[in-house]
Amino acid sequence: MIRPARVADVPALREIERAAGEPFREIGLDVVADEEPPPAAVLAAYVVAGRAWVDERSAGGRSAGAGLVGYLIADLVDGCAHVEQVSVLPSQRGRRIGEGLVEHLARWARDRGLPALTLTTYRDVPWNGPHWVRLGFRELIAPGPGLRAIREHEAARGLDVWPRLAMRRELAGS
Repeated sequence: MIRPARVADVPALREIERAAGEPFREIGLDVVADEEPPPAAVLAAYVVAGRAWVDERSAGGRSAGAGLVGYLIADLVDGCAHVEQVSVLPSQRGRRIGEGLVEHLARWARDRGLPALTLTTYRDVPWNGPHWVRLGFRELIAPGPGLRAIREHEAARGLDVWPRLAMRRELAGS
């Protein structure tokens, strides 16, 4: 079930992010695996702004966040809904959890009259660039100023050890 994230979910979001980074180590992208998740205050700000969602599976009365398997946070960039981060527990891969979160964001964006979704990603990592193409995203050759600034920030953080790109998916009915 996808629902808006709560401030109480923030510690679990950070743990999901850590776990989701580990598969990058297997392909030599330790820079991604070693990167700390966003600080709790940053994630809480997304929650308060109404731009954070989680996929929660039956927790069976466990503690807050125990049933969370994925999350998505979004920004508004260049007039579009921007996938700032979508992360899913590696144990849940193949269940289309990330895709469900992205489709939830697409509905949210359409409801606000936004024309498209954008994101930045690794071009050649199988669960990144090729995955996004399957979900209808296309490479942006000339990204707007907001996406250019995001790409510059990513490069400054050392994430350009493998080719990265900005992508966009048009939203029909916006």
